[in-house]
Amino acid sequence: MSLLANRFQKRLSKKARQGFRGWPVATIAFYGPDLRRASKVAIGIVAFERADAEPMQSWSSDDVDVRHDLLIAQQLAEFIELHGARTVATAEGIIGCPHQEGIDYEGEWCPVCEFWKGRDRFTGELLPKSDD
Repeated sequence: MSLLANRFQKRLSKKARQGFRGWPVATIAFYGPDLRRASKVAIGIVAFERADAEPMQSWSSDDVDVRHDLLIAQQLAEFIELHGARTVATAEGIIGCPHQEGIDYEGEWCPVCEFWKGRDRFTGELLPKSDD
């Protein structure tokens, strides 16, 4: 990771660690084909309590981890500043497949990201098998 990309990452991490500082809230989530590489990041701005995230934007990469991409880190920081987010909330790690059910695939599990089949998207742990 370049020093500049690391600077943007540290800035975002610092804002996230500050906790709730008021509305609007920027929510950041990383997605990937497995737990090793984030191939997509999505950000949404929640203007007030119980509001939908709007606007939303995402960035994807087929070859690099988006968590370590300088341009994406800079664009995330600019998006947050542009929309006046006072709080940044981010999930720890990668929270699931980068493909969207109903848009990229139909059914319960993504056929491309076999890793996520039968796993909890927040922990990556295998879910108990059901007896049905």
